[in-house]
Amino acid sequence: MIFDKQTAKKTAELLLQIHAIKLQPNDPFTWASGWNSPIYCDNRIVLSYPPIRNYIREQMAKYIEQQYGRPDVIAGVATGAIGIGILVAEYLGLPFVYVRPEAKSHGRKNQIEGHVQKGQNVVVVEDLISTGKSSLNAVKALKEAEVNVKGMVAIFSYGFDVADENFKSANVELNTLSNYENLLEQALDTNYITKAEQEILALWNANPSSWNAN
Repeated sequence: MIFDKQTAKKTAELLLQIHAIKLQPNDPFTWASGWNSPIYCDNRIVLSYPPIRNYIREQMAKYIEQQYGRPDVIAGVATGAIGIGILVAEYLGLPFVYVRPEAKSHGRKNQIEGHVQKGQNVVVVEDLISTGKSSLNAVKALKEAEVNVKGMVAIFSYGFDVADENFKSANVELNTLSNYENLLEQALDTNYITKAEQEILALWNANPSSWNAN
C-alpha cells in the first residue's frame, strides 16, 4: 500500500529525476536473478541529493508517527536501507539498528547490529521491495530477538503479486512511498515514456520472470 497518491507521484518524479530509477523497455537490464527487466532501481543514489533524501526521510518519518505512533527503535535492512534508515531515526530522535542478511561468522556473530531489547516496538525501513524475501528475512531476525515489529516502510515497490503474498503470509504490514503503478503514471505524464512503452512496462510487471523484450 502507498502512503498517498500525491506522495507516490512526487517520489516517482524525484527518483526518475536523479536516475535512481531507469526505464529502458527497448534496452532491458539483466538482474542478478537472470531476469530481463526494463527497469533498474538503485535508491541508494538518493543519499547523494540532500533535498531529495530530506523529502524522503521526512515523508517516511511523518508516516511512521501517523501510522504507528512513536516506536522504540528504527531498524534498517542491510545494506541498501542503512543510510535512509539512519536518516529517519535521526529525524525522529530514535535509536537505530540494522539487520544483516545472515549472522556474521566471526566476532559476536550478530545478525542485528546495534542495541535492541526484548519487547521493544520496532518499525523496519527498506529501500526497495521486489519479492520481499530479503526484507522479510530481516523481520524474521527481529522477531527471533523477541521485539514487536509494528510494520515496514519502504521507498519503492515493484508491486509484484508474489511480494503481496509473501508479506500477507508473514503477517507484516508494508507501506511504500511509491510503487510501479504510480511510477508509470508519472513517467507517462511527464513524457519520460510513450504510451507504447508504458504498455511494454506493464506487461513486464505482470510476468517478470518470463518477460522478453522482443
